[in-house]
Amino acid sequence: MSLTVLGDLNWLAVAVATIAYFALGMVWYADYAFGRAWHHASGRDLSPPEETGVRTYAVPLATCLVLTLVTAMIGVASDTDTIMEGVLLGLVIGAGIALPVRFVTGAYDMTKPAPLTFAAIGAGYHVVGLTLAGAILGQWT
Repeated sequence: MSLTVLGDLNWLAVAVATIAYFALGMVWYADYAFGRAWHHASGRDLSPPEETGVRTYAVPLATCLVLTLVTAMIGVASDTDTIMEGVLLGLVIGAGIALPVRFVTGAYDMTKPAPLTFAAIGAGYHVVGLTLAGAILGQWT
């Protein structure tokens, strides 16, 4: 694979998949989903921050873009062109790369009151998010 694959990408699909991945995070980390458990596991204060800056949203959006872009590049290189192939691609990248990386860095973070819970919630988000992104990319390729 070379960087020329960037010219073969469906950039609208990459944008939509990135936004869907990011939006999943807004639901995933909400109090009614895993937000309270994540806050407790991370040791963060549960009161809302007084000021939410651009960085609060820009950094997660940028990471979702990078992960979605890499998934799209692998999808083009592997001829992923159906929704089910996209689901499988996202699941493989999520469970095979994102989950182990996120889990090992989170599970051994002894600054957290519940490092395994912290790691599991973060890793689960990326597995589901990449599966969602893969499905969108596979459908639109």
